[in-house]
Amino acid sequence: MQITDIKIRKLFDNDPLRAIVSVTFDDALAVHDIKIIHTSASGRHFVVMPSRKGADGAFHDIVHPINSAFREQLEGAVLEAYHVKLAVEQEVEA
Repeated sequence: MQITDIKIRKLFDNDPLRAIVSVTFDDALAVHDIKIIHTSASGRHFVVMPSRKGADGAFHDIVHPINSAFREQLEGAVLEAYHVKLAVEQEVEA
């Protein structure tokens, strides 16, 4: 399975939520509402898969990678696209 497109749908400036992303796989399947979160404690970004709130009040992923190798591939690609988008946005503002 190949990642064929990543769209940074919305950017946020001053919030732990930094972006909402859509990813397309094999030009055949799109996953929306992937989130990029920034933690002030560690100072890093991480990717959160789409989820919904269950009856127990906890959030449960709707879609998620099955193995760590694909999770790393997906996170790396999403974060790279996010940083490219930020660079483009900064150039536009300058």
